Amino acid sequence: MRAYRVVSTVFVALLVSARVGSGQVLDLTVRDVGLAIGDKPSMTGLRINFRDRHLRQITGVNLTLWAPYEPATGNVNGLALGIPVTGAKNITGAAIGILGAGAEGSIVGLGGGLIGLGAGREMRGIMVGGVGTGAGGAVTGIGIGGVGIGAGGAMEGLMIGGVGAGSGGSLRGVAIGGVGVGAGGGVTGLAIGGVGVGSGGTIRGVVIGGVGVGGGGDIVGIAIGGVGVGSGGTVRGLAIGGVGVGAPRIEGVAIGGIGVGGHDIRAIVLAPIYFDVEKGGTFTGASLFSAYNRVQGRQHGLTIGVFNYARHLDGVQIGLINVSDNDGVRRILPVLSVR
Repeated sequence: MRAYRVVSTVFVALLVSARVGSGQVLDLTVRDVGLAIGDKPSMTGLRINFRDRHLRQITGVNLTLWAPYEPATGNVNGLALGIPVTGAKNITGAAIGILGAGAEGSIVGLGGGLIGLGAGREMRGIMVGGVGTGAGGAVTGIGIGGVGIGAGGAMEGLMIGGVGAGSGGSLRGVAIGGVGVGAGGGVTGLAIGGVGVGSGGTIRGVVIGGVGVGGGGDIVGIAIGGVGVGSGGTVRGLAIGGVGVGAPRIEGVAIGGIGVGGHDIRAIVLAPIYFDVEKGGTFTGASLFSAYNRVQGRQHGLTIGVFNYARHLDGVQIGLINVSDNDGVRRILPVLSVR
């Protein structure tokens, strides 16, 4: 009977606080330690409120029924629990909402929500959103979004998005997107995109795109694209494109299902249909078994194909027809040409 009365008192007090907002607080604390029901600004212990307006500092558990009034204020150090939604300016510890949780500033520790999880500034720790997870600044640690995970700043750690993972800054660690992975800055580590992986900066590590991999800067490491691999800078390492590989500069090994092309290439090239070095470029290495090797600059090395052409040959051509134009003097030979 006594337990029933305590529960009834708590329930009634909660309803009162929900109706009058910050007007009344059932304060059962001693020197701000204990239990409070209502919008008590600061305390240590368990605080229950419908919707926060005057929150300053809670150490312990802050249980709310709805998101705070905007802009959210105050800090929760401990557990911010939403039935169904909760939030604060900054949450350190755990932010859990049946539907979602959010912070104007940062969430540090553990965060989870069946619909979503968000922070205006940064997230650090383990963050899981049933639909999405996102921060206006950096996300560091483990981030999972059923649909996607995004950050306006950098991402570092393990990031998994059912559809995609994207960062406005750099991305470092492991990133997996059902459709794609993208970063406005560089990508370092392992990135896998069901459709593609793209970066406005340099990509370093292992990147795999179901359709393609593309970088505005360099690609260094292993890059595999179902259709192609392309870079605005240098591709260095191993690059494999189902259709082709292309970049101003290629170093290492380049394999294209149809072709490989660039301006300056120092690599072993496997391109069954077409290998192209742009006008004025250079090729050092070996192009093996291409139907047409077209070097519109200087060739230092070996080309093997059906038809081989070099504007200036300082190497070897092996093929059905071999053409070179050294100093304006054209030479056409079958099988083998050495100059």
